Amino acid sequence: MRRPPTAEAGLAAELASVRPDLVAEYTGGLPGARAAVLTRLWRGLTHDPLPWIARRAPGDDGLTLRLTDGRRLHGPRPDPYATGAYVTAVRLDEVTYDDPARLMTDLAVPRSAAFAAELGHAVASLALSRTGARVHPPEWPGRGRAWEWEQRVTDGHPFHPNCRARPGFSVAEQLGYGPEHGPVVELELVPVPAGECLVTGVWPRWLREAGRLVVPVHPWQAAHVLHRTGERRLSAHPLMALRTLALPDGPHVKTALSARLTSSVRDISLGSVAASAALSDFAETVAARTDGLLHITRTLGAVAAGSPDLAALLRESPEEYAAEGERVVPVGALAATGLPGTPGWRDRFAALALTVGLRLLELGVALEAHGQNLLVVLSPDGDPVRLVYRDLADLRVGPARLARHGVALPELPARILTDDERTLRRKLFGSLVAGALAGTAGSGPALRAAMESAVRDLPQTPDLAALLDEPLPAKALTLMRLSPRSSGDQWAELPNPFQYDGP
Repeated sequence: MRRPPTAEAGLAAELASVRPDLVAEYTGGLPGARAAVLTRLWRGLTHDPLPWIARRAPGDDGLTLRLTDGRRLHGPRPDPYATGAYVTAVRLDEVTYDDPARLMTDLAVPRSAAFAAELGHAVASLALSRTGARVHPPEWPGRGRAWEWEQRVTDGHPFHPNCRARPGFSVAEQLGYGPEHGPVVELELVPVPAGECLVTGVWPRWLREAGRLVVPVHPWQAAHVLHRTGERRLSAHPLMALRTLALPDGPHVKTALSARLTSSVRDISLGSVAASAALSDFAETVAARTDGLLHITRTLGAVAAGSPDLAALLRESPEEYAAEGERVVPVGALAATGLPGTPGWRDRFAALALTVGLRLLELGVALEAHGQNLLVVLSPDGDPVRLVYRDLADLRVGPARLARHGVALPELPARILTDDERTLRRKLFGSLVAGALAGTAGSGPALRAAMESAVRDLPQTPDLAALLDEPLPAKALTLMRLSPRSSGDQWAELPNPFQYDGP
């Protein structure tokens, strides 16, 4: 049976009409993009608790997955902490696959066809992201605005198979809105009667008119969801999150974007708007207990015009927390573009990140500290000196722990409150260790080496004991895309970094 046209071919045809000068570079980049997505998929297949995998059998020549229907899937021995594209092909019975979308199609497990389409989009969009992107390895000590560092990231999430899937975005829109292409995005300024809006914090005067509030709207949202334009426009620089943008000399604006990127639709819930001020004040209070090692980018104001599709948040720029000569860089940007060359940098960064993360966890606050939310303040020589955290919507807060430490609990959304220690640890360890630290380390052995140095001087708490002795939790990103009707996060258990020597 003849296969339908692939996402790769469809994007190539569209690119030929929009930017024919980029077609050759895009086509040449497809094998590397397939390997990058296949590596991420192999991580999920080898570690997520997938119900149709009966057994995983390691051997001298790699790892064999025995499926419940009797088939065998064979590939390299996996390193769940590796960020390089080391999986170029796997074998299903006697057929070799270098294309993750075709592999998922032929696995023919529940929802594999839909996931295969997502993987196809991820490959094509990743190749496009690497095509013509403004990627320049930094020189240390480096300069530049924080948003310029964010625009150096081409590959998206370091471990998600849908790392660059942008369904619903045309080629022209990807080139025009994707941060890796360095565009200036013109936000639509949509006025809404003030009486129709939910507002928290302080909505600035320059976004107010007589009887109306002005909501910054992403142009993709305006065209595809709202079907309306604003009366004015505002120039901004897109960040790693794509729908969050930096104003030239002001705060960051988080816009609603009702498209599925990686796993989630990126609108802004009314609950998030309602809770934003209380969360911001609470997080700032808790961060003050880190002796200056952590700063929170405060939410200045939030507005929703009756719908998650028409909402926006304004928050401080992380650069507010950099002194003269310092830079603030998202950890994901460092992992993608190269770490400072200072000897022992990974060890010092791991010590800083674990000190802050575990101290807050002991107090009762688990950060979603992955490489996009967590930023590091670098000295003029590139040394990590402080952390900055942004985007508070996915915190988890333990009331009992807060009470033990005398921290007042304000009125916060019920969904973020839990005294379940496993849930709190999963939130922090899965994002910080299996995410940000693994991303900067690049492999299991390198992660273990950095953490071994870092944990020597940390307080001996039950949380640290769990980190040292138990399997490391990580979001089961492949399982979650194959079971979209299951609400909430699902989890995999990775080999503990302290007991792992790599493939």
